[in-house]
Amino acid sequence: MASTLVMKFGGTSVGSTSAIRQVIKIAFSARRQWDNVAVVVSAMSGVTDALLEGVTASIRDVTCADRAVAALREKHFNTLDELAPGAKDVRAKIGGYLDEYLVLCHAIHVLGVASPRILDAVSSLGELMSAQLVATALTEEGIFSVAVDTRTVVVTDEVYQSATALMDETTERCKTIISPVFARGLIPVLTGFIGATRQGITTTLGRGGSDISGAIFGVTLDADEIWIWTDVNGVMTADPRLVKAAHTIPTLTFREISELAFYGAKVLHPKAIRPVLERGKKLWVKNTFAPAEPGTLIVPDNGKPTDGTIRAVTAFKGQCIITVEGRGMLGVPGIAARTFGAVARTNTSVSMISQASSEQSICFVVSCSSRETVLCMMRDEFRFELACKDIDRISASSENAIITVVGAGMRHTPGIAGKIFSALGKAGVNVIAIAQGSSECSISLVVDSVETTKAVVAIHQLIT
Repeated sequence: MASTLVMKFGGTSVGSTSAIRQVIKIAFSARRQWDNVAVVVSAMSGVTDALLEGVTASIRDVTCADRAVAALREKHFNTLDELAPGAKDVRAKIGGYLDEYLVLCHAIHVLGVASPRILDAVSSLGELMSAQLVATALTEEGIFSVAVDTRTVVVTDEVYQSATALMDETTERCKTIISPVFARGLIPVLTGFIGATRQGITTTLGRGGSDISGAIFGVTLDADEIWIWTDVNGVMTADPRLVKAAHTIPTLTFREISELAFYGAKVLHPKAIRPVLERGKKLWVKNTFAPAEPGTLIVPDNGKPTDGTIRAVTAFKGQCIITVEGRGMLGVPGIAARTFGAVARTNTSVSMISQASSEQSICFVVSCSSRETVLCMMRDEFRFELACKDIDRISASSENAIITVVGAGMRHTPGIAGKIFSALGKAGVNVIAIAQGSSECSISLVVDSVETTKAVVAIHQLIT
């Protein structure tokens, strides 16, 4: 049976001529070891932001789109000229995508608003241009490849800007579109991040969605392994910008990486983990710019007891605590349900929840950008309770950070929490709120934003 490898390259991994040359070296090595190799690419670093910023500016001044196109044209054409100077057909394709962008910007200027559906059409263009560049560069070096527009392959629902792939239909499309590419001995260079509805309308899988694409193709192509290539040596014990002593973790369980991904470790998108987990595939996180480094292997949870060692610590900044408190809440059923029902109506994600056993207060954490929206909805929901003083106040903190300590089995390991809070106490860090996940592999606590680095450094010293 043929062996299959799916490799996903992030924006920094395809962000320049030198970076794409690294991709060529990696693909050349992989092609010698695997029967089938599929490459999934993000847009060049900064391109998606530039596309969206140009659209936003075009609502007021359509000439902003011309300036955005000029910069994007220069970036992509210069890279193409250095990698494959004779590829006039590819230059025309990239030019066509930028012409499409201009048309969309003019339409948005006339309408005065950019709908989620139009934003998906705009933000998909970065991956479409990147795939053309990478496929051409590979072919130029004798690694024969073809760019595949995955809007013809990945079938999704109609939730624009955060679509979910319909796996059965996508699998069937992979058999008819990608398998023949393998049969011809070619490497398909697949656009990450994008798909289309059954009606053929462009969708995106959300920011960071190229990781999800890597997982989708790993599953639908029945790959033996999936390699996520980024710009760090795998998953680190902490953000190296905060902790100089941070180092690569050789192996992590799915539960551990899920916690890390949710709470600020941006190496791997949380949604990329689930489909791989369900199929028991091998998943590696590696460094494009240091391919000889072993990286991090993500392994399935085997259900066996672990020693509860702290594996990593993350910081999730830009958060604030919303607190609902009042003596009249004591023993009153439905307060929590109404609280989170009100939050849900604002389409806001809750990062953490903590409730006192006295039932006189509930606090939860949301992003600072959602603070005013959530407060307004909460005060409207409990306007009668506020008027009669059953609820004394609904308030929001200033900016905080969630510090999450991750390690499988910590819940059943005596003394872990004590060590954590002792370390924070010695460092002079005040803990505002605490929560421990039922997954048994994480403890989260909230600190003032200015104490983020101090807290992470103090906890990281406990990692052996």
